[in-house]
Amino acid sequence: MTRLRTTAMALAGAAAMFALTAAPAQAAPGDVRTSCASVVTPAGYVDVSWGYSNSCGTQSFSPNIKQIKQLTGLPVGTVVQACASTYQPDGWVQTSSYYSSSCVYSSNPSFNNNAWQLKRVY
Repeated sequence: MTRLRTTAMALAGAAAMFALTAAPAQAAPGDVRTSCASVVTPAGYVDVSWGYSNSCGTQSFSPNIKQIKQLTGLPVGTVVQACASTYQPDGWVQTSSYYSSSCVYSSNPSFNNNAWQLKRVY
């Protein structure tokens, strides 16, 4: 039974790693995808959430996985919540900042503002 569970966990981990590293198809405006923190957030995207996953291969429990959202193509006037770990793309302005527990991207977190509300202006 233990061998079966170990094999199942290994297969699940391999599948998760493939899902995180496979090149996605062209994202539609507003699509959210997950990647390891070591992958640079592409232009037109913002970080929206941070977490931890064994599939990204670190030995600590520091945040090592992030969800990113495609902003390119969203209509003018759209408002989104984003982590302050990336800059907002051209055409977006910061309308407020606040603290969000889902945006903690450091192993030494603080309660300082780490998230933004962004609005598309052009």
